[in-house]
Amino acid sequence: WPNSPRSLAPSIPEIWLLLFQMVLLRKRSELDEISLWPLPQKFQSSAVAFKLSPARFQIVQAKQSSAGPSCSILENAFRLETFSQLVYEDDYGVNNINKTDISDFPRFAHRGILLDSSRHFLPLKVILANLEAMAMNKFNVFHWHIVDDHSFPYMSRTFPELSQKGAYHPFTHVYTPSDVKMVIEFARMRGIRVIPEFDTPGHTESWGNGIKDLLTPCYSDSSPSGAFGPVNPILNSSYDFMTQFFKEISTVFPDAYIHLGGDEVDFSCWESNPDIQRFMVQQGFGTDYSKLESFYIQRLLDIVAATKKGYMVWQEVFDNGVKLKADTQIHVWKGRPQYQDEMAQVTAAGFNALLSTPWYLNRISYGQDWVNIYKADPQNFTGTDAQKKLVIGGEACLWGEYVDATNLTPRLWPRASAVAERLWSDKSVTDVDNAYNRLVQHRCRMVKRGIPAEPLFVGHCRQEYKGL
Repeated sequence: WPNSPRSLAPSIPEIWLLLFQMVLLRKRSELDEISLWPLPQKFQSSAVAFKLSPARFQIVQAKQSSAGPSCSILENAFRLETFSQLVYEDDYGVNNINKTDISDFPRFAHRGILLDSSRHFLPLKVILANLEAMAMNKFNVFHWHIVDDHSFPYMSRTFPELSQKGAYHPFTHVYTPSDVKMVIEFARMRGIRVIPEFDTPGHTESWGNGIKDLLTPCYSDSSPSGAFGPVNPILNSSYDFMTQFFKEISTVFPDAYIHLGGDEVDFSCWESNPDIQRFMVQQGFGTDYSKLESFYIQRLLDIVAATKKGYMVWQEVFDNGVKLKADTQIHVWKGRPQYQDEMAQVTAAGFNALLSTPWYLNRISYGQDWVNIYKADPQNFTGTDAQKKLVIGGEACLWGEYVDATNLTPRLWPRASAVAERLWSDKSVTDVDNAYNRLVQHRCRMVKRGIPAEPLFVGHCRQEYKGL
């Protein structure tokens, strides 16, 4: 300040004070950039910073660790996600990390993403990229809704005609055994389970292309209409097929659970079929076709149980009173916004419950819909503490009617990140404003890593599009 009056010029101590305040502000801004997502259970960071040298930095196991250096999963896990989020780059391009104490563990054991590869075929690279994004957000279950009415892309070794006649294309739009193995291994190395869903007796139109007499012939008046409905539940051949098919599935997918679906069964075709009408009379079912559905589901559950697998089912199976094993996981998806009643009923009956109702991410709207996604809580229902403990987590679902490889990733992220924090962080972490500030930065991290996550609102990332 050479031309300022002496009374206005700062003294030497004042200059040092200003410089010190600038340093503190700089450190504070650097700490602000460390926006962990999902938020750890306990987290404390200080202004003490360390510079990282990429050539010399390494993570090693403690001497008391029971795992040796040959543990490939642990070695790969040394890219631990929370640590990578603590590292920030200063204006000179140097990587820094502040002294930080973290104690962390997930609130819920089951933190899943459902992707639908039937309505639109999802190329392998899209699935793998989203498994990478799942790991970045601490999801640990990939619920693979692999087949449905529209196509059957799973290539079965036992019944190859299922994909040959049921896929959109028998060579380009299928998942070969090696593809499936790659997905499972890629996920395993990132701490992610792969749970396949083969939904029956409904959602099976594509199955009927490859397996003769599997589906129910529909009738118009007294003649076949040429259309087909759900799996035919009165033929022994249907159960013979299911026995062989799920025996294969139990060996291909190593997880302890298979999702068996059981949702949205249209009874109209069964009602039209004279053979099924006679069967209903013989069984004493009257005209209650939910009893016929239960008859089928019960036999299917016995078939799968014989493979030593546990099973997940959509809530209709529970609602219709099917006899279920004690370890069955009930997947709640209906009842907007009254899903709390269903969660209460499922847990009151002693079953493990999973929530997806508020997390159907294929439902989109203008604006920041992540806020309502973030506010939904799986334990937000009236029940005892014992009931609350039966809630094992939840899943964000992205159904594929309007989603393919071109728009799946930005529609999923960072909206699914809101679900990730709800399932990982403490139940007291509910501050939407704080979440917004952290999620904006987390979204920028994903963009930097090549994940085209859509923006939450207006703004920009410090290093945009370098990874795209």
